[in-house]
Amino acid sequence: MSLLTSCNDKETQNKFLVVYCAVGLKPGVEQIARDYEDEYGVRIGVQYGGSGSLLSSIRVTKTGDLYLAADESYIDMAKSWDLIAEVQPIAFLMPVIAVAKGNPLNIKSVKDLIREDVKLSLANPESAAIGRMTKIMFEQSGDWEAVSNHTKVMKPTVNGICNDIKLGAVDAGIVWRSVAAMYSELEFITVPEWNQYKRPVSMGVLKGSKNPTEALRFMRYFSARDKGLKIFNSLGYETVVGDKWEVKPQLLFYSGGVNRVAVENTIRAFEKREGVEVIRVYNGCGILVAQIKAGQKPDAYLTCDVSFMNQVKSKFQDINTISSTKIVIATTKGNDKNIRSLDDLMRPGLKVGVCNPQQSALGTLTQRMLQQMGLWEGIFKNVVSQTPTADLLVNQLRVGGLDAAIVYQANTAHVADKIDVIPIEKERAIAVQDMGINVNSDYKFLSGRLYEAITSDESRVGYLENGFTWEHIK
Repeated sequence: MSLLTSCNDKETQNKFLVVYCAVGLKPGVEQIARDYEDEYGVRIGVQYGGSGSLLSSIRVTKTGDLYLAADESYIDMAKSWDLIAEVQPIAFLMPVIAVAKGNPLNIKSVKDLIREDVKLSLANPESAAIGRMTKIMFEQSGDWEAVSNHTKVMKPTVNGICNDIKLGAVDAGIVWRSVAAMYSELEFITVPEWNQYKRPVSMGVLKGSKNPTEALRFMRYFSARDKGLKIFNSLGYETVVGDKWEVKPQLLFYSGGVNRVAVENTIRAFEKREGVEVIRVYNGCGILVAQIKAGQKPDAYLTCDVSFMNQVKSKFQDINTISSTKIVIATTKGNDKNIRSLDDLMRPGLKVGVCNPQQSALGTLTQRMLQQMGLWEGIFKNVVSQTPTADLLVNQLRVGGLDAAIVYQANTAHVADKIDVIPIEKERAIAVQDMGINVNSDYKFLSGRLYEAITSDESRVGYLENGFTWEHIK
């Protein structure tokens, strides 16, 4: 399949994708692209070459939709040059010694490669992933000078090495195992000390893509365990455990209510770009955790506080801290009751609101903090409202149903002109939010990209604007 370039009208452009692909991956990519075209009518133009050469082209032209490299280091370089948006792992490659069928020269080790009777072919380190890896391996073992001096020819691609061996132009070469396995005229020798050099193969959506939603959809198809990865498996590749394929998957996202103002815009943008639906369930973390323990399986869970993730930790992976927010006292605008501290909440006649300890992370944290300070019983006498989320307390405060409420600072950011906020000067008056991905999710990689969206620099701005402190470390 060649790179197609005639795409003039808008409809055609929306049905056309350009993929830059390492030539060693060609057999699998061609089949997957044909299948996708047949199923969805989207034309896939593929430009094959060495991973390094393709990256140079992308860097110069800043065009195309997807880049599939034979070594993740090229994806990392593309990201460092701001050429890549989303990244999806696909498979793994292992370097081996390729020889002619029957191994006529009885080559068994690296030392045999520099024998006088062995003609050796390697890939160019500047243009091909296997060439770059070969140089790294031999430099680290101290053999690079001897091996490179003995090399008969440097090829721009891994397939060029295999073809040289097939035609008898050389006797051996360093190639990827999965590529050598595609040639019936070849066999390969594994080198145990090279196991550490197994490299992931990843696909990235290019920032220059004119149609990122369609590019992401094809990437999801390509990396789906029941679509593209079935073809890669049949060709002998060791693949990742991909997501389940759906044209428009639905992610179930559980989140503590406090996070809604910080993440909602990010999730909407994620849905639009990915072409997926995120079903949001915002509630008190006590309620959410009870549902998870009862058998509900959200694809991702963003907590009000880490103490609630700890209760269901075995059900989630890739758990990371996102943000924090302080616990504060909210009062009516003007603070006509002259409330200055937690002690003041024990004054007779005050109407106080707190979150329910059984339903809410904030309720649990509030009760624990006040009990440790010896204030719980005194304040609880004035409690007239216990709710599952702090937003409900803020609303009650605004309409005059409460004189004060213990809430998160993040709950007050959007109504700062309508209420007063009194800080609580205690170390324990803080909640830390973390996020994890369900270990049994059918969409672990898609959920991972949602996590990346929520922890992006753009999302960070939304968190800070809504009264959170940013805690995530990349």
